[in-house]
Amino acid sequence: MSQLPKDNEADATRAAWRYQIMSGIRLAAILGVVAGISIAQGVVAAPYPIGVALAVIGVVAFFFAPPMLAKKWKAQDRANDAGE
Repeated sequence: MSQLPKDNEADATRAAWRYQIMSGIRLAAILGVVAGISIAQGVVAAPYPIGVALAVIGVVAFFFAPPMLAKKWKAQDRANDAGE
């Protein structure tokens, strides 16, 4: 394994951590969609509107949360680079 300079190593660690967070959000969103559909179809005993809401929130979170986080992180990185 090659030795990376400290800045590149920190950047790689930060990028890996961010990737894991975005993947976790997507996984949780998929689970929410599956749970919502199960509730809406009557497989799981819960009120129908809760199932629909959970499914819709899951879809929105899947598509919009990771890009919003990436945009926020990119802005933070640019601010940190400008401040140094």
